Amino acid sequence: MTRMLIVRHGQSEWNAEGRWQGQADPPLSDLGRRQARHAADRLGAVDVIVASPLVRALHTATTIAETLGVGPVVVEPDLQERDAGGFSGLTRAEIEERFPGYLASGRRPPGYEPDDALLARTLAALDRIEDTYRGAEILIVSHGGVIYALEAHHGEPFSRIPNLGARWITHHGERTELGERLVLVDDDELSVPQQI
Repeated sequence: MTRMLIVRHGQSEWNAEGRWQGQADPPLSDLGRRQARHAADRLGAVDVIVASPLVRALHTATTIAETLGVGPVVVEPDLQERDAGGFSGLTRAEIEERFPGYLASGRRPPGYEPDDALLARTLAALDRIEDTYRGAEILIVSHGGVIYALEAHHGEPFSRIPNLGARWITHHGERTELGERLVLVDDDELSVPQQI
Protein backbone atom coordinates (compact mmCIF):
# COMPACT_ATOMS: atom_id res chain seq x y z
CA MET A 1 0.00 0.00 0.00
CA THR A 2 1.35 3.40 -1.02
CA ARG A 3 -0.20 6.72 -0.02
CA MET A 4 -0.02 9.59 -2.48
CA LEU A 5 -1.13 13.17 -1.97
CA ILE A 6 -1.80 14.65 -5.40
CA VAL A 7 -1.63 18.43 -5.26
CA ARG A 8 -2.62 20.99 -7.87
CA HIS A 9 0.23 23.44 -8.54
CA GLY A 10 0.32 27.04 -7.28
CA GLN A 11 -1.30 29.85 -9.24
CA SER A 12 0.32 30.45 -12.62
CA GLU A 13 0.37 33.73 -14.51
CA TRP A 14 -2.31 32.33 -16.83
CA ASN A 15 -4.45 31.18 -13.89
CA ALA A 16 -4.36 34.77 -12.68
CA GLU A 17 -5.55 35.94 -16.14
CA GLY A 18 -8.22 33.24 -16.43
CA ARG A 19 -6.54 31.55 -19.41
CA TRP A 20 -6.85 27.85 -20.22
CA GLN A 21 -3.39 26.33 -20.04
CA GLY A 22 -3.40 22.68 -20.94
CA GLN A 23 0.18 21.78 -21.79
CA ALA A 24 1.26 25.38 -22.36
CA ASP A 25 3.95 26.30 -19.86
CA PRO A 26 3.43 29.67 -18.15
CA PRO A 27 5.36 30.24 -14.90
CA LEU A 28 3.99 30.67 -11.40
CA SER A 29 2.69 34.09 -10.46
CA ASP A 30 4.01 35.89 -7.35
CA LEU A 31 0.98 34.53 -5.49
CA GLY A 32 1.74 31.02 -6.77
CA ARG A 33 5.28 31.20 -5.41
CA ARG A 34 3.94 32.34 -2.01
CA GLN A 35 1.35 29.55 -2.08
CA ALA A 36 4.06 26.95 -2.65
CA ARG A 37 6.15 28.22 0.28
CA HIS A 38 3.10 28.33 2.54
CA ALA A 39 1.93 24.85 1.49
CA ALA A 40 5.25 23.33 2.51
CA ASP A 41 4.60 24.48 6.08
CA ARG A 42 1.30 22.55 6.08
CA LEU A 43 2.72 19.22 4.95
CA GLY A 44 3.99 16.52 7.21
CA ALA A 45 6.92 14.30 6.38
CA VAL A 46 7.05 12.85 2.90
CA ASP A 47 9.53 10.36 1.48
CA VAL A 48 9.42 11.32 -2.19
CA ILE A 49 8.22 14.29 -4.24
CA VAL A 50 7.14 13.68 -7.84
CA ALA A 51 6.07 16.39 -10.29
CA SER A 52 4.75 17.06 -13.72
CA PRO A 53 7.43 18.52 -16.00
CA LEU A 54 5.38 21.68 -16.64
CA VAL A 55 7.09 24.60 -14.91
CA ARG A 56 4.09 25.64 -12.77
CA ALA A 57 4.03 22.17 -11.17
CA LEU A 58 7.78 21.60 -11.13
CA HIS A 59 8.48 24.99 -9.51
CA THR A 60 5.77 24.33 -6.90
CA ALA A 61 7.35 20.93 -6.18
CA THR A 62 10.93 22.21 -5.96
CA THR A 63 9.88 25.01 -3.61
CA ILE A 64 8.18 22.49 -1.34
CA ALA A 65 11.13 20.07 -1.61
CA GLU A 66 13.64 22.77 -0.64
CA THR A 67 11.53 23.78 2.36
CA LEU A 68 11.04 20.18 3.54
CA GLY A 69 14.60 19.08 2.75
CA VAL A 70 13.40 16.28 0.46
CA GLY A 71 14.72 15.68 -3.01
CA PRO A 72 15.61 15.77 -5.70
CA VAL A 73 12.15 16.07 -7.25
CA VAL A 74 11.33 13.14 -9.55
CA VAL A 75 9.80 14.28 -12.86
CA GLU A 76 7.02 12.13 -14.36
CA PRO A 77 5.98 13.32 -17.86
CA ASP A 78 2.65 11.46 -17.81
CA LEU A 79 1.44 13.62 -14.91
CA GLN A 80 1.33 16.77 -17.05
CA GLU A 81 -1.97 18.53 -17.68
CA ARG A 82 -4.41 17.54 -20.39
CA ASP A 83 -3.71 18.99 -23.83
CA ALA A 84 -6.36 21.71 -24.18
CA GLY A 85 -6.03 21.88 -27.97
CA GLY A 86 -7.55 25.03 -29.44
CA PHE A 87 -8.62 26.31 -26.00
CA SER A 88 -5.01 26.71 -24.87
CA GLY A 89 -4.11 30.30 -24.02
CA LEU A 90 -7.68 31.57 -24.32
CA THR A 91 -9.97 33.10 -21.70
CA ARG A 92 -13.58 31.89 -21.44
CA ALA A 93 -14.72 34.97 -23.37
CA GLU A 94 -12.18 34.28 -26.14
CA ILE A 95 -13.27 30.63 -26.29
CA GLU A 96 -16.89 31.70 -26.66
CA GLU A 97 -15.89 34.06 -29.47
CA ARG A 98 -13.81 31.48 -31.38
CA PHE A 99 -15.82 28.37 -30.48
CA PRO A 100 -19.39 29.61 -29.92
CA GLY A 101 -21.42 27.35 -27.64
CA TYR A 102 -18.62 24.84 -27.00
CA LEU A 103 -18.29 25.48 -23.27
CA ALA A 104 -22.03 25.42 -22.60
CA SER A 105 -22.51 22.18 -24.53
CA GLY A 106 -19.32 20.45 -23.33
CA ARG A 107 -17.85 20.26 -26.84
CA ARG A 108 -14.08 20.41 -27.19
CA PRO A 109 -11.85 21.76 -29.97
CA PRO A 110 -9.46 19.83 -32.22
CA GLY A 111 -6.40 18.65 -30.32
CA TYR A 112 -8.20 18.43 -26.97
CA GLU A 113 -7.01 15.30 -25.15
CA PRO A 114 -9.88 12.86 -24.56
CA ASP A 115 -10.80 11.83 -21.01
CA ASP A 116 -9.87 8.18 -21.55
CA ALA A 117 -6.38 9.08 -22.83
CA LEU A 118 -5.74 11.41 -19.88
CA LEU A 119 -6.91 8.77 -17.41
CA ALA A 120 -4.85 6.00 -19.01
CA ARG A 121 -1.58 7.92 -18.84
CA THR A 122 -2.34 9.17 -15.31
CA LEU A 123 -3.02 5.64 -14.02
CA ALA A 124 0.11 4.35 -15.80
CA ALA A 125 2.17 7.05 -14.08
CA LEU A 126 0.73 6.20 -10.66
CA ASP A 127 1.44 2.50 -11.28
CA ARG A 128 5.09 3.28 -12.11
CA ILE A 129 5.43 5.49 -9.03
CA GLU A 130 3.86 2.83 -6.79
CA ASP A 131 6.12 0.13 -8.26
CA THR A 132 9.24 2.23 -7.67
CA TYR A 133 8.40 3.68 -4.24
CA ARG A 134 6.06 1.06 -2.75
CA GLY A 135 5.14 1.82 0.84
CA ALA A 136 6.40 5.41 0.75
CA GLU A 137 4.50 8.61 1.59
CA ILE A 138 4.55 10.42 -1.74
CA LEU A 139 3.72 14.01 -2.62
CA ILE A 140 2.77 14.46 -6.28
CA VAL A 141 2.50 17.98 -7.71
CA SER A 142 0.39 17.93 -10.82
CA HIS A 143 -2.68 19.61 -12.31
CA GLY A 144 -6.42 20.00 -11.89
CA GLY A 145 -7.19 17.89 -14.96
CA VAL A 146 -5.22 14.95 -13.55
CA ILE A 147 -7.08 15.13 -10.24
CA TYR A 148 -10.46 15.47 -11.99
CA ALA A 149 -9.70 12.42 -14.15
CA LEU A 150 -8.94 10.31 -11.07
CA GLU A 151 -12.02 11.56 -9.26
CA ALA A 152 -14.28 10.79 -12.24
CA HIS A 153 -12.71 7.32 -12.50
CA HIS A 154 -13.80 6.72 -8.90
CA GLY A 155 -17.33 8.06 -9.50
CA GLU A 156 -16.89 11.42 -7.79
CA PRO A 157 -18.94 14.32 -9.22
CA PHE A 158 -16.99 17.23 -10.68
CA SER A 159 -16.08 19.96 -8.22
CA ARG A 160 -13.52 22.70 -8.97
CA ILE A 161 -10.24 22.30 -7.10
CA PRO A 162 -8.26 25.42 -6.19
CA ASN A 163 -4.54 25.96 -6.59
CA LEU A 164 -2.83 23.95 -3.83
CA GLY A 165 -5.97 21.86 -3.42
CA ALA A 166 -5.17 18.17 -3.08
CA ARG A 167 -6.61 14.66 -3.07
CA TRP A 168 -5.32 11.61 -1.21
CA ILE A 169 -4.98 8.41 -3.25
CA THR A 170 -4.04 5.04 -1.81
CA HIS A 171 -2.44 2.71 -4.34
CA HIS A 172 -2.94 -0.95 -3.47
CA GLY A 173 -0.78 -2.34 -6.29
CA GLU A 174 -3.67 -3.58 -8.40
CA ARG A 175 -6.07 -0.68 -7.79
CA THR A 176 -6.33 2.88 -6.50
CA GLU A 177 -8.60 4.12 -3.75
CA LEU A 178 -9.77 7.72 -3.46
CA GLY A 179 -9.21 9.46 -0.13
CA GLU A 180 -10.24 12.86 1.15
CA ARG A 181 -9.78 16.21 -0.53
CA LEU A 182 -8.02 19.02 1.28
CA VAL A 183 -6.79 22.54 0.66
CA LEU A 184 -3.21 23.31 1.68
CA VAL A 185 -3.50 27.08 1.24
CA ASP A 186 -6.51 29.37 1.43
CA ASP A 187 -5.96 32.43 -0.75
CA ASP A 188 -7.17 34.77 1.99
CA GLU A 189 -4.25 33.62 4.16
CA LEU A 190 -1.87 35.13 1.62
CA SER A 191 -3.72 38.34 0.79
CA VAL A 192 -2.48 40.35 3.76
CA PRO A 193 -0.83 43.52 2.40
CA GLN A 194 2.93 43.44 2.55
CA GLN A 195 4.64 46.07 4.66
CA ILE A 196 6.79 48.67 2.95
